[in-house]
Parts: sequence; structure tokens; C-alpha cells
Amino acid sequence: MLHQTIKLNTLYPFLDDIVTLTLYIPDPINGGMYDHRKATRRPTVLVLPGGGYAMCSDREGEPIAEDFLVQGFNAAVLIYCAEAKQKHPQQLCAVAAALDLMAKHADEWLIDPDKIALCGFSAGGHLAAFYANAYAYPEVKAVIDSRPVAATVMGYPVITTDPTYYHGGSFANLTGEFPDAGEQWSKYSCEKIVTEQTPPAFIWTTATDELVQSQNSLFYALACANHKVPYELHVFPGGNHGLATGDQRTNVLYSRHVNNARYWIEAAGNWLHDILG
Repeated sequence: MLHQTIKLNTLYPFLDDIVTLTLYIPDPINGGMYDHRKATRRPTVLVLPGGGYAMCSDREGEPIAEDFLVQGFNAAVLIYCAEAKQKHPQQLCAVAAALDLMAKHADEWLIDPDKIALCGFSAGGHLAAFYANAYAYPEVKAVIDSRPVAATVMGYPVITTDPTYYHGGSFANLTGEFPDAGEQWSKYSCEKIVTEQTPPAFIWTTATDELVQSQNSLFYALACANHKVPYELHVFPGGNHGLATGDQRTNVLYSRHVNNARYWIEAAGNWLHDILG
């Protein structure tokens, strides 16, 4: 397996030096022998860990990549922020740089650049939805020729800037201030920027998440429905925020109460294979 971590600012100087891309790509082996020429490009999942736009959670990085790897995907993990030092649009630019690098190395890494999905959690879920809809924002295009993604997978995502339901800390770290109800915050409220061109979305959350309320996921799903964007939505009845894999690998206090949430990743893998082909 190719397991390599790349500091992206060595190739994209507009990024902070904490931004890294870690690859999880299986060796192309055919008939018991390595033959790169006969290997097939695979769809790829780019994982965006959560952390309130203040850090990137390890629990929502490598374990997720490994699960998608065994389901037939290439995988990569993007560390896009630390200690809330990065402000918009740095996070969008980090995703754009990761996608650009994967496209440039598509032959070497056996990546199909037209079949890359973002998989984000909590604030990383916001980044997945935000990039999917805002990759062509002028402040991003000013530094890199950003490209769209084919799909998004979001776990308990931060979505809305509505003060009744938002996770204010994530937006404070993203922008430097807490949002209010003003129209100037609409560009960060992902349910408000969905269009007919938004890529398909797989969304999951729990009804008992008190940190990022399930309404965030419902708002995005409704926006997809209103714009005829394909989506799949799962709201599991129990489980706190940050379940990650939903099993004992990432949940020290794992219990049978949240047992059913662990099925999200198999469902997401099946959905992605259907969407990406």
C-alpha cells in the first residue's frame, strides 16, 4: 500500500505549513505480480476530519480512510487546520490543492479524478458541503484552478448559520467572529447555497446529538430535495456527537445503544459505488 504524507505548502505556497495530505492507496497487483500498466483507476474518498475548524480529529481520519479502503476505494486524509489559525478561505483552498494534486498524479496513484468524493465530519462536514457548492468562489479561484467533486458524504455535519440551530464555535473559528442572523452569513450557511449543480450527498446524524443538532442535516437534505439533487439521509435514534466509525475503534464509551450507527459507513460505501460507478 502507498501510505505517504505530503506537506501541501511545499507545492502550494499559499497554504499554511500545517496542511497535509496522507494517502492510503493499495498496490496494483494482478495475477500475483505488480503490473502498474494493467491496474485500474479507482474512485477516491478524501476524508475531512472534524474539530470545530480549530483542529482535525485523529478519530475521524485514518480509521475512516481504512474503512473506505477495504470497500474498494482509494482514500486520503486532509489535515486542513490547527489551533484555529486558519480563516476562510484557507480551508477551501486546502481542499482545492488536495484535489489538484490527486488529479496531477492520477496515473501514478491510480485515481480517477472525476470520481472523487469528500467525506467530512462535524465542521469537516461543513467544509465538504461548503467546498462542493463554493469551489468556484472568486477568493479560491484567485489562488488555484479549483475543481468540482463528484459527491459528498457528511457525518453529523455543521451546516447552518441559523442562530437557533448553529454550532457557533465552528463559524467563529472559520471567520473570526460569531454569526448573527444577518444576510452576510448566507454564504457560509450551506443549505442556502445548494443549487441544481450541487453534487449528490450522503448525510447521517443522530437524533440525540446535542452539540450539532440534527436539524443541520435535515436542512441540507431538504435543500437537496428542493433542487432535485440526489441524496440519502440517515438519522439514527441514539448516539452523541462525534461517533466517527460508530464502533469500539473510535468510541471508548461504546455501548449497544449506538450500535446501529456503525452501519453508516457500509451504507455510504454502497451509495458511493452506485453514484460514482
